[in-house]
Amino acid sequence: MEAGAADALLSGVCVVFTLGMFSTGLSDLRHMWMTRRVDSVQFLPFLTTDVNNLSWLGYGTLKGDGTLIVVNAVGAVLQTLYILVYLHYCPRKGAELLQTAALLGVLLLGFGYFWLLVPNIEARLQQLGLFCSVFTISMYLSPLTDLARVIQTKSTQRLSFSLTIATLLTSASWTLYGFRLSDPYIMPLRFQVPNVPGILTSGIRLWLFWKYPQEQDRNYQLLQT
Repeated sequence: MEAGAADALLSGVCVVFTLGMFSTGLSDLRHMWMTRRVDSVQFLPFLTTDVNNLSWLGYGTLKGDGTLIVVNAVGAVLQTLYILVYLHYCPRKGAELLQTAALLGVLLLGFGYFWLLVPNIEARLQQLGLFCSVFTISMYLSPLTDLARVIQTKSTQRLSFSLTIATLLTSASWTLYGFRLSDPYIMPLRFQVPNVPGILTSGIRLWLFWKYPQEQDRNYQLLQT
């Protein structure tokens, strides 16, 4: 297979796996819509993924990478939808609104710095790549915020198995894509960011699912199918 065809195929695989990962929240969206409650739904993964999408959208735009632009534009729309529905049905929004304001504030300050104070395009791209990597790591770590609760209750009800598998496949595909492009901010081989945490945290979650088999309420199981 020619190099160009291989790159196009790998790009398509990355798009499919990543959109699949972003779409796993649709089951939570349906659960919130039908029950009008946010029980067993984590807010932080929605928020960190949305900010991650917005940051990589800026990186992809600056670099002119169509794959990054398409994937993260769609992801940002989906995550924003999940966030709005969550906030609509959440009875107490104080903590969630504070987290949203804090992360969006960091994102806007970062973009302002890179676009106004870093005139050199290559330097801006390099620094923005590191900036985006931080958000990607936070996205992959956010589902583990309930790790102590999972171990204490011996229940993985608040963890999503489909998201875990999708994250593993997405991290692995972007690692290979970054290797093909020799892009250190996608490829973890040089800086160990940002996809290795995705692979590692997926492994931790899979171990938790093995150790504590998921036992969900019957009604919620029906909503997931």
